Amino acid sequence: MDDLHPEALATIADRLGIASTDLAPPRSRSFRTPDRPSIHTLDWGGLGPPAVLLHGGALTARTWDFVAMALRSDFRLVALDMRGHGASEWADDYSITSYATDVVAVLDGLALERAHIAGMSLGGTAACEFALRHPDRTESLAMVDVISRPVFAATARMRAFMTGFPGAATVDEVVAMALAVSPRSDPERLRYRMRTLLKRGDDGRLVWKRDQRRPTDFPAILNHLAGFEARVAEMVAPFLLVRGGESLIVTEDAARDFTARFPDGRWVTIAGAGHNVQEDNPRDLADALRAFWRGRLPGMIPKGLA
Repeated sequence: MDDLHPEALATIADRLGIASTDLAPPRSRSFRTPDRPSIHTLDWGGLGPPAVLLHGGALTARTWDFVAMALRSDFRLVALDMRGHGASEWADDYSITSYATDVVAVLDGLALERAHIAGMSLGGTAACEFALRHPDRTESLAMVDVISRPVFAATARMRAFMTGFPGAATVDEVVAMALAVSPRSDPERLRYRMRTLLKRGDDGRLVWKRDQRRPTDFPAILNHLAGFEARVAEMVAPFLLVRGGESLIVTEDAARDFTARFPDGRWVTIAGAGHNVQEDNPRDLADALRAFWRGRLPGMIPKGLA
């Protein structure tokens, strides 16, 4: 399906209080990785400091559209379709290390030496791995609604919906299914999301775009996350944890404990947002990222004064 829906994007952004006069679509670009899968990106342009955005599992780069609209005048934003998702190619290796290596390939392809790195859920895990492996290329790290020990059971309904999806004839059918699982979701934003996640299968029915040839290895991801606790004390980049105020996956106590492991860490809660903070309240998330990237969040020393 066509991923670009500028009228819907502009309408939703306006309703969410995101003021943007630049409605130009991002540039679609792809970069080959060392182990061959091609990684698709949305390059939102801009002359400001570069920032790379990584989505959560089963989502695509389009989940960052509203945040990108809010920040594109201040930063050079690049959102990735992680391997096996969206318009990026499928692969045999879906380890966290492989996702981090893909970020290197994209930075190299764009001739960017350093960037702010932000990731949500699975993307936050990959972002943290990248920052640990490549401190010389990491301006800062932001992880959105993911920590070393998330409340995994809280994702059960969402995971069941994604894995048990039987296909559908129309996007409206999929939206109705999603609302049955998450009745508090905004139908308009759900429709926008689903139009970017679906494609027509061989039988003409709508199916997920992502690679579903084998189940997601959640135990490996959770073990990788837990392993960060012994590693992040070495991180030199500023760190921000963002949790959704209504998230059941990251509690306040857990956010405080995880952030304390970083030499230069802080955390914020975004009101009115669940796990998908970047879609639930993109305006406030964009404000938090803007302040963080400019060194203006509480507890930060502005760049040049350190």
